[in-house]
Amino acid sequence: METNLDDLVLPPTPHRHFLLHKPYGYLSQFRSEAAVEVRKKKFLGELHDFPAGLMAIGRLDEDSEGLLLLTTDGRLSEQVRSRHVEKEYYAQVDGQLTPEALAALQQGVAISIHGVAYRTLPCQVRLLAEAPALPPRGRRIRDDRHGPTSWVSLTLTEGKYRQVRKMTAAVGFPTLRLVRVRIGGIELGELLPGTAREVPSLGLALA
Repeated sequence: METNLDDLVLPPTPHRHFLLHKPYGYLSQFRSEAAVEVRKKKFLGELHDFPAGLMAIGRLDEDSEGLLLLTTDGRLSEQVRSRHVEKEYYAQVDGQLTPEALAALQQGVAISIHGVAYRTLPCQVRLLAEAPALPPRGRRIRDDRHGPTSWVSLTLTEGKYRQVRKMTAAVGFPTLRLVRVRIGGIELGELLPGTAREVPSLGLALA
């Protein structure tokens, strides 16, 4: 009996997952529908030969760096967003952070999201005694001749638009550099900027 290939039910193709250290200056997308407007922008597809259908779980701004999870599994992407998974950031801010500012960040501050007032949820905040061991950023950050800077770790369970930057600005310390170092149980580790590593699962992202 002859079998029609069009009638065969094939098993689903396994999903693919990647960890990426997004460098400064790249958009968290693979291409743009408005190519004319963003002709000079840099996209993730320029960094690696990624498979089709890949999407970022929780984007990073163009001027932010660090851990980005990529997957072809849209359901996993939604699970990470909806389960309030912890996301840890290292922020270098302008000035020497005060105990009062740290306490305000921890308790939640008033910011604006697309013109609407919003109070951030309580989060974990930790002043770093020294600058973390991170690769140099592509674009130079001002040095201490223009005043001191300090580093702080913020661990959030939400991800509003430019939230960390708005939070530090709200307490009087604008962010100069922002690096995401952890999502759930997945850490950036020693992954270098612009490099990607394929992994069998992103289950630790839900930890």
